[in-house]
Amino acid sequence: MAAGIKSGLGSAARSMGAWMDYVCEAGDGKVWFRIETELEAEQESELMEHAVAKHFRREREKAIENYQPTSTVYIERDIGLKAHIQRAMPLFLTLRDKDGEGLATAMLPPEGRNDPAFKSIIVGKRNGDPYLDHEAAIKALGTHFDLLLTREHCFPYR
Repeated sequence: MAAGIKSGLGSAARSMGAWMDYVCEAGDGKVWFRIETELEAEQESELMEHAVAKHFRREREKAIENYQPTSTVYIERDIGLKAHIQRAMPLFLTLRDKDGEGLATAMLPPEGRNDPAFKSIIVGKRNGDPYLDHEAAIKALGTHFDLLLTREHCFPYR
């Protein structure tokens, strides 16, 4: 499971039965957390009634396939795998309120770096439009990563 959080909203981070990594405050008692494990992605899919787990698994598998071990010794070959996966795969994030309720899910470029070729996606429950109720929180996420996360560029179901 992911390391503990750096926010006072512990119940929000533990709402899925796991400690998710705190990313940033989003105002109005909302916080963005990083989804780092398949279990967290599965729970996010269930909670938000969408297919983020499918996308998480696909991106994780791509990152694993692209991994180049630094050693050929069997016991040492996967030492850098976890770090490689975190650098190579997109960031998957969840927006939670102070009670841990899921509000939105985001997929941003690897390491949150601007990549014009990458299509960031942000959706609400049941793939609904999160911008209607959470535009300020999405803007806070964009500010945190220095990314422009507009509805026109990130919400795929207009």
